[in-house]
Amino acid sequence: MNRRELMKLTGAGMMAAPHVALPGRMKLGTQHTTDPAALRVLAALGVTHICSGLPSTKLDESWSVDGLKRLKDRVEAAGVQLAMVPLPLSSSIIDKAEMPSILLGQSPERDKAVDQICEMIRNVAAAGIPAAKYNMSILGVVRSAPTTGRGGAQYSTFKYADANQDTKTAAGDVPADLYWERITWFLQRVAPVAAEYKVKIACHPHDPGMPQGKGFKGVETVLGSVDGLKRFVSIHENPYHGLNFCQGTVSEMLADPNAEIGAVIRWFGVRKKLFNVHFRNISGRFLDFRETYPDNGDVDMLAALRAYKEVGYDGMLMPDHVPKVVGDDGGRQSFAFCFGYIRALMQVVERA
Repeated sequence: MNRRELMKLTGAGMMAAPHVALPGRMKLGTQHTTDPAALRVLAALGVTHICSGLPSTKLDESWSVDGLKRLKDRVEAAGVQLAMVPLPLSSSIIDKAEMPSILLGQSPERDKAVDQICEMIRNVAAAGIPAAKYNMSILGVVRSAPTTGRGGAQYSTFKYADANQDTKTAAGDVPADLYWERITWFLQRVAPVAAEYKVKIACHPHDPGMPQGKGFKGVETVLGSVDGLKRFVSIHENPYHGLNFCQGTVSEMLADPNAEIGAVIRWFGVRKKLFNVHFRNISGRFLDFRETYPDNGDVDMLAALRAYKEVGYDGMLMPDHVPKVVGDDGGRQSFAFCFGYIRALMQVVERA
């Protein structure tokens, strides 16, 4: 081997190259736009994998095999790998949901909606995209008034005692048994298709968890507790049915997030139910918390990352929410800070 070849294989030869995630290691990911200019910035920041935006709210050309392949080609031309797409089952309140009939239990509309979801999954597989994420949300993401954090940043906040419950959603009262019935109906039809076509479907927890027996606005958030998530992954269990594991949301379910989150990561991790990770920190606890920057919350994020490594997690780690700062349009600078912070922790863990 001559000197030039040696330089290519060592740090000197790799300095100018984009960061490439190694097999078996966690990937720095995001769920930002797939605009080519933005992707080039993300790639420069060390982001290697992405969950795209929603191709379309309905089964149309964007969800065809060719449409998804074009999306994949556009993303990967910028040096970022398309690892996941969202299904039209977002975290919106049910009144604004793309396919409300599924969680409203309305037939025959829900049958048609699930048929479309299954076709989307088949096309995702044919396009060579390994995973899709989704929500089973009625309430959407519930918060009370924001609070002021570091440097005047506005932190998304939830205090159950202060939250307004005056107006119910279009779903009305949804007790736990009824919510589980509708989730189970969905999984009976969708989980087997995901397994047949080898597409991982990753469900986000309910954000935030609410008191059992009380719920919020008459709705019991059955995926808002660790026990609920354990029950969820056991329904029609298969290797392609798991979680879009939002560490921030799960921390919001816990009485002592820093002490408890590691055990939760390990429980789902050893069972290979972690398909994507929203790597977000909070200060506070169940029913009373603030979403912080990753370095100034209550959870030891390095210890959490070591737990993911311990269970062999090799998917994406990504920020999903960031505090709002005056002058930081779209949270670009806050997200850049989060990417750098996560990548630095990843390097510490990789080299341990």
